[in-house]
Amino acid sequence: MLKMTHTQSEKDKMISFFEEKVPPIVNIGLVGGGDLCLELLKKTAFDYYHEEVYAPILAVADSDPASPGMVLARERGLLTFTDYHELYDRRYNIHLIIVLTPDEQIFEEILKTRPLYIRIMAYHVFIVFLEALKVKERKLTKRNVEVETILHGIQDFITVITPDLDIVEVNEAFYTKMGYSREDVVGRKCYEIFQHSNQPCSDEELVCPLKEVIRNKRPCRQIRTRVRSDEERRHIEVNVYPIWEKDGRIAKFIHISRDITQQIKEDAEITRRLEQMVNERTRQLKETHDKLLHQDKMASLGKLAASVVHEINNPIAGILTLTMLIKRIIAEEAIKEKELDQFRRYLDLMETETRRISRIVNNMLAFSRNSKMEFKSVNINRLIETTLFLTANLLKINGVKVEKKLSSNLPDLVGSEDQLQQVFMNIVSNAAESIESDQGGVLRIETRHFKKSDKIAIRFHNTGSMIPQENISKIFEPFFSTKTKGKGAGLGLSVAYGIIKEHNGTIFVESEKDKGTSFTVKLPLSQPAGTPDQDGGPDGQHQNFNRR
Repeated sequence: MLKMTHTQSEKDKMISFFEEKVPPIVNIGLVGGGDLCLELLKKTAFDYYHEEVYAPILAVADSDPASPGMVLARERGLLTFTDYHELYDRRYNIHLIIVLTPDEQIFEEILKTRPLYIRIMAYHVFIVFLEALKVKERKLTKRNVEVETILHGIQDFITVITPDLDIVEVNEAFYTKMGYSREDVVGRKCYEIFQHSNQPCSDEELVCPLKEVIRNKRPCRQIRTRVRSDEERRHIEVNVYPIWEKDGRIAKFIHISRDITQQIKEDAEITRRLEQMVNERTRQLKETHDKLLHQDKMASLGKLAASVVHEINNPIAGILTLTMLIKRIIAEEAIKEKELDQFRRYLDLMETETRRISRIVNNMLAFSRNSKMEFKSVNINRLIETTLFLTANLLKINGVKVEKKLSSNLPDLVGSEDQLQQVFMNIVSNAAESIESDQGGVLRIETRHFKKSDKIAIRFHNTGSMIPQENISKIFEPFFSTKTKGKGAGLGLSVAYGIIKEHNGTIFVESEKDKGTSFTVKLPLSQPAGTPDQDGGPDGQHQNFNRR
């Protein structure tokens, strides 16, 4: 009888380990400790005392304790026997004996003496099985070489990380570009390599992408800052993909990252250049806009000057003609009593034309200058009375009858008296000139206070000619006029519109055939107002004057 190579205490220790650790699957014992056993053990055996994994080969039996298979089995912590009959012991729970020696007598002896619950694989059967495995192994080896070639050829950084944050694999691009060797990286914690820290990443700064994958159960993408071996900080685009076990747990993380530091620098430079180009283009556009605005102003000024010269030329020509006529009459003969009425008529015409010149010049000045208004308390009813007094002669010449309905309890408002008087003068003058003098007409002026909106409304309604509907939206534009040629420069209502707007007020127009035209001005009592008109809509549309 051959002696066993383990003491009884060692066998008891291993038996106790098997009872605790070995799951109830097929356990293998090998007979024959030659080179074939050595090759098999190198491919399948693990150290039981250091690896928490199960190796199905539990024991090796050979009459030569110094055979290579027996030596490696002892190094790996497996049971070793010099008598293969020890494999029959139920304490070792051997289910399959593989014969690794071509000696037929040993196979026949085991076949006769083995317990019925232990199966046996003959040497020649195992050789066929081993050759098939070698073919598969060669294919897998070739495949692994291809995968490794591809892995190391990829310029992105690729690392394989366990759920315990250990780096178990890394491609060449990572450790060469990040300044490491493979030995510096594999086996280390990911935060030790990526962040040069002894502690896992803090979620306060940026959530760990591995934790993000576990929490969301899907791949994660982040932009992180990573430290090279020389402490240089780099910007890294990180993509983490999980590899799942069948039971739903994560086996490993595939960590793919790309250094985008240069790309970020280039993007920042492109952004800087674009901003510079936009600023330069904006400056050029502003210069072009200023030039165009200046040209537009000069064109408007030329149009204004031409219109004003034309408008002033007519009344001046009339005054000059009357003056020369009077001088000729005086030179030819003495003035008789009956000719005094004719002289008075000439003087009235000269006065009218002179006032028209004055009005044209004042409108031009008001249109061209941007003077600051001085606001003070204004009584609108009294201002209307003053306006009617100043335009009395014009209204009389055009045969206009004035009807007033001024509110007796109208409060004062804050505004520019001179400017508002110019507004009323323009509206009244337009109304008077629109009424045919030979037919006569009526100008009705009403005022009232809207307490709800705290505004004053002034309505001017005349029975003169109608303003066509298509012109309603244009009458407040500069140089637009519905009067016959030579009777207006089209500035009066434009000036009035600007003054009303500066008072935070509104002006509306309504014109209907056989009913005449109405202008309604609404002004707030205090300045500045800044709130929209609660009693009406946009300028140029009719508003109900009686609405409270």
